[in-house]
Amino acid sequence: MQKFGWVKLLLYLILIGYAIATFIPFAWALSASFKTLPEISSGNINFIPKDFTLENYKNIFTQEPLFGRWLFNSVFVAVCVTALNLLFNSMAGYALARIRFPGNQLFFFVILAVLMIPGQITLIPSYLILKNLGWLNSYQGLIVPTAVNATFIFMMRQFFVNFPKELEEAAAMDGLNRWETFVQIVLPLAKPALAAQAIFIFMGAWNNFLTPLLILSDKEMFTLPLGLNTFKGEYISYWNYIMAASMVLTLPALAIYAFFNRYFIQSVTFTGGK
Repeated sequence: MQKFGWVKLLLYLILIGYAIATFIPFAWALSASFKTLPEISSGNINFIPKDFTLENYKNIFTQEPLFGRWLFNSVFVAVCVTALNLLFNSMAGYALARIRFPGNQLFFFVILAVLMIPGQITLIPSYLILKNLGWLNSYQGLIVPTAVNATFIFMMRQFFVNFPKELEEAAAMDGLNRWETFVQIVLPLAKPALAAQAIFIFMGAWNNFLTPLLILSDKEMFTLPLGLNTFKGEYISYWNYIMAASMVLTLPALAIYAFFNRYFIQSVTFTGGK
């Protein structure tokens, strides 16, 4: 019993150390967003700004007139990608778990195979397809290729495998068809899994840098991660603006996590009922 206590104490110490190690860079970035450029460039690692200023936040909107457009682009793309993934991944996962059709197992194994392919390998083929479709430098080029995700199809399939069949049978006895059962019964009870999916997909779309860098050329179409890079020049980098913009970039992701947090914790159990 005493040995278990020491193991638990050691585990807590490791977790606390990890939390501190991950929080310190964020704390410094937050502090730097209120500093002047000379103070940041001085190399002193101080967490309390000597010359506290809000000008950095003001200037990223005034000196870069497209910053508001970049913010809109990021919000629009991330929301659309998240909504489409929640719908399509859930439908695909439910079909694989509940509907017996020719090729059911084959489709499932194909999805498992897709999980093993690094995303970087598909960058060039994706670029060529988007070019032939005329979707370069467009919203659909950012949204459509990421409207489904094999990882979360697999996750939703595993969730629905454990979903109580009795609820679906009761819905069928009440006269609901398969689609009505899915929308009115299954999805409302799948909130924990949907919330976990929403958090990861939104953050992935919100922080995506490589895909916009590959297919966007018009500065007005930039998302925030790509626009953030414009503050970094060849001879001088405006780290005060970069830190302020990065804090603006962080807020929506934190808000999404805070909103879905309780569902995210429930999703660990992967049960369909209460």
